Amino acid sequence: MLQGSPFLGYERPLVIRLSFSACVLGTVFLPLVGLTTCVLISSIVHFEDSTGTHCQVPNYLPSISAAISLDPECHIWRFCIGLHSAPRFLVSFTYFKFYKGHFSSKFPESSLVFLNVAFSISENFGLLLLTYVSSNETYLVHKEGFVLFIISSIIYMIITCRLWNIIKKYSLNPEDTKSYRWKVRFLILNISFCAFAVYFYWKHNMYCEPGSYTFFALFEYLVVLTNMAFHLTAVWDFKSRELILISPNEDKVF
Repeated sequence: MLQGSPFLGYERPLVIRLSFSACVLGTVFLPLVGLTTCVLISSIVHFEDSTGTHCQVPNYLPSISAAISLDPECHIWRFCIGLHSAPRFLVSFTYFKFYKGHFSSKFPESSLVFLNVAFSISENFGLLLLTYVSSNETYLVHKEGFVLFIISSIIYMIITCRLWNIIKKYSLNPEDTKSYRWKVRFLILNISFCAFAVYFYWKHNMYCEPGSYTFFALFEYLVVLTNMAFHLTAVWDFKSRELILISPNEDKVF
C-alpha cells in the first residue's frame, strides 16, 4: 500500500496493490467454505429435513439445494456467494482482455472469445439465481438457475480448453502447458460427474431406490468441486499479474 504525502497543495492518490492470484483464490475459497459449512450443518443439525425426499426412502447426504435452503445455512451461503461475485466478474473480464490480446485477428477464435466471456457471466448469474432463490421459496426458478449454472459452466470450460490448446502451442512458458492439461482433466471429470449425478437423480425419481439420492448428492458435490478446481487454474494463468486500486485524485488547494 502506498500513499503520497501532500506536496505543493496536492495530495497523491492512494494506491493499493494486490496479487491477482489472491483474487482468484478468494473466488474459489469463499464458495468452498460456504458449501462445506452448509453441508456439515445440514448433515448434523437438519439431517431429516435436508435428506428427506418425496420417495421417503433412506438417504445419507443432503443435496446442495437442500443444504443451502435451510436456516442458517442459506444466510451463510448467500454471504459467501455475494462476497465472491464481484471478483468473479473481474476475473471473467480479465480473461476476456487476455484472450483478445491473443486472438484479436484470428477466426474462429476471436468469436469464441466473446462466447467465452458470455458463458462465464451466464454461469455467475446462474449461481446468483440459485443462491438467492432457494428451492424452498420458488423451486422452478431455483431449478432454472441451477440448470443455467451447469450448462453455462460446461460450455465455458469447453471453450476455455479450446482457446488454451492454441495458446500452449505457441507459448514457451511451461505454466501454460500445465494449466491447459489440468483444465482438460477437470473438464473431463466435471462432465463425467455430471453424467453420474443425472443418472442417479433419474434413478431416484423413477425407482425410489434407497441410497440413489445419496449418490446423486455425492456426485453433485464433485461436479461443483471440479468446477471450482477448473477456475483455480487461473492462478497459473495470471501468476505475475497484480490488481491495482487507485483512489480518486482530488486536487486540494491550500
